[in-house]
Amino acid sequence: MHQAVYTTILENKNKGKKSFAVLVDPDKTSVAKADELIRLCTEASVDFIFVGGSLVVSDHLEELVQHIKKECSIPVILFPGSPSQVTPYADALLYLSLISGRNPELLIGQHVVSAPVVRKSGLEVMSTGYMVIDGGAPTTVSYISNANPIPSDKNEIAVCTAMAGEMLGLKLLYMDAGSGAKMPIPTAMIAAVSSHTAIPLIIGGGITTAEKAYENCKAGADIIVVGNAIEKDPALINEISQAIHASATSGLTARVH
Repeated sequence: MHQAVYTTILENKNKGKKSFAVLVDPDKTSVAKADELIRLCTEASVDFIFVGGSLVVSDHLEELVQHIKKECSIPVILFPGSPSQVTPYADALLYLSLISGRNPELLIGQHVVSAPVVRKSGLEVMSTGYMVIDGGAPTTVSYISNANPIPSDKNEIAVCTAMAGEMLGLKLLYMDAGSGAKMPIPTAMIAAVSSHTAIPLIIGGGITTAEKAYENCKAGADIIVVGNAIEKDPALINEISQAIHASATSGLTARVH
């Protein structure tokens, strides 16, 4: 199975290069409205486009992915909220295991059900430890997952959870405060998790300014994901992209194998 996207993520981390992913929710972005978003992402040198959501009720996810792929060369990564959100037309799939919760369905149950479809899709599969962090407001992901988020002031819980995910062999860690979070994940928590793990760290939820994106990168995030804020103000794409790419550290970080 190809590992082109994951190889790029690892190479970026080892070079100290930070990446920007724009999250596209099919329920909020029609194919007709996607062209402007694609244009802005291309002009801003966005690194990845994530497609998916906690609750996708629209039926055009596959069509949307195909359209994005046709109109730009930015890698498209599926960020599925359920096994139904899989299409072979994307470049890769975040195979999410909710390691911050205790719901067995989202730890392994849905993976067993979806495994044949995922394998048949031919997608590059990236096993991802998904950690929901309290963002100060109930979110769709916390409701759908039926799992309590990690309190934002409990760095030790986040660190131990991330370390366990890494030692279980997961390839990525994704800490998410959820769409519409009132508060982003504290930089102290990001720094703590980053300093105790070596695999790439994705941060999303509640990031509404270029300054916050920059701070998160400096704290140790490797990929910043923004969705909700861009839906409200698409012009933020360029501003946030510039901040993330300007935050790149000099020299090499610890190499990941």
